[in-house]
Amino acid sequence: MVAHPTPKSSTPTSPDRAALTSTVAQVWNDSAVPAIEAHIAVPALSPAFDPDWADAGHIDTVLVAASNWLESLGLPGLTVHRRDLPGRTPLLLVDVPATDGASNDGTVLAYGHLDKQPEMVGWDDDLGPWTPVRKGDRLYGRGGADDGYSVYALGTALVALHRAGGEHGRIVGVIECSEESGSPDLPAHLEALGDELGSPELVVCLDSGCGDYERLWVTTSLRGLVSVDLRVDVLTEGVHSGAAGGIVPSSFRIARALLDRIEASGDGRLLIDELFPEIPEERRVQAAQSAETLGRPPTLPWAGGTHPATDDVAEQLLNRTWGPALEVIGADGLPPLADAGNVARPTTTLGLSIRIPPGVDPDEITARLTELLTEHPPAGAEVSVSPGWGATGWDAPPTAPWLADALEQASTAWFDKEPRWIGEGGTIPFMAMLGEQFPDAQFVVTGVLGPGSNAHGPNEFLDVAFAERLTGCIADVLHAHACLTDTMG
Repeated sequence: MVAHPTPKSSTPTSPDRAALTSTVAQVWNDSAVPAIEAHIAVPALSPAFDPDWADAGHIDTVLVAASNWLESLGLPGLTVHRRDLPGRTPLLLVDVPATDGASNDGTVLAYGHLDKQPEMVGWDDDLGPWTPVRKGDRLYGRGGADDGYSVYALGTALVALHRAGGEHGRIVGVIECSEESGSPDLPAHLEALGDELGSPELVVCLDSGCGDYERLWVTTSLRGLVSVDLRVDVLTEGVHSGAAGGIVPSSFRIARALLDRIEASGDGRLLIDELFPEIPEERRVQAAQSAETLGRPPTLPWAGGTHPATDDVAEQLLNRTWGPALEVIGADGLPPLADAGNVARPTTTLGLSIRIPPGVDPDEITARLTELLTEHPPAGAEVSVSPGWGATGWDAPPTAPWLADALEQASTAWFDKEPRWIGEGGTIPFMAMLGEQFPDAQFVVTGVLGPGSNAHGPNEFLDVAFAERLTGCIADVLHAHACLTDTMG
């Protein structure tokens, strides 16, 4: 339990509900949404996808735009500082002092990111990654939902609280620009910031998902990630398949055989025991509750008659956050079909990405993968494994009663429905970092990536109306935190 600072003598006032609702709507739609549209138009690729990001200047563009927008809000005492480190993407540090009426001025740490995934193919003819297009409540384009909206939602929530007479504690916003690359630059920035973050009592992260667009969804857990490149060499150069076929083993066949050591090809189950931790009973209960609420499996763009391994919706929800999964995300050594000749190819390299459950050590899994894939290679082929980036998963601490009440009241006020709790299959490296650094903090991890929103893929969209209501929920939670007078729990 963490004691709050000595309460102030003043008593916090409740925000005027009508003013809060109207201000969120006005600032969000008139100011935030146009800023998000401008954000979408900038190809601010994460450094893993654009090694020349510094010269390209796109990350600078979105960072400056976010900074200018925040400063335009006129929040009392707000400061926005850009932090630069040699050879690393910049970071935006936002600091807003507690309101005078807050009985608790403890720190709230808010997180978001401005870097983006690459374009990908398959966008509809009238859509594109860098062209913001509004269709009803859907705002299409890369990076609007993941995660450019977050800084604008935070600013809108704070302005609304001020205008409606609400309160908030000290707000520290950390807006990074390397999340889509695994946040490689974030630890160095955190070290450089030192004690500027204080000791956060509450962490608000707006980079997650939702089961539907009808209520507040709170993320309970996130998977980690392990990535490696598996390379198989059988020749030093390509040879005519008429001369080599039947003599030289196929590098692709050997790579396929090596994958059978770590994954059952029949059902995709991974064969490494360390990837299957015990699932907490609370998470099973929450998955069953969310499955009952949704009444359907997660929405995915299935092709043909493709179907999931199980029809049990609760098991699907558990599998996507507490179950490991392997995907071959890329390949080298395979020419496009138009350029393919009758050649025994000398080499095949497969990019392997494994989502790992919370509590699983990515370094241990990387070492185990390397051992399994390289020992006793078939046909004596030259096999190598090159580790990529890894990330630790995260499981939320027990929710304090005050926060559980605040979330329920916020969801009811803005959606007229109770909130739901759900695990997510993606990775937010910062959450694991914060959980380790601030073990007594409470977490609100949520977001707008719901059915069909398709982050990282074609036709990514932000549900503008849902994001507006989510922004209102965040305002209410910030006010509830500011009204605490005893302890966090």
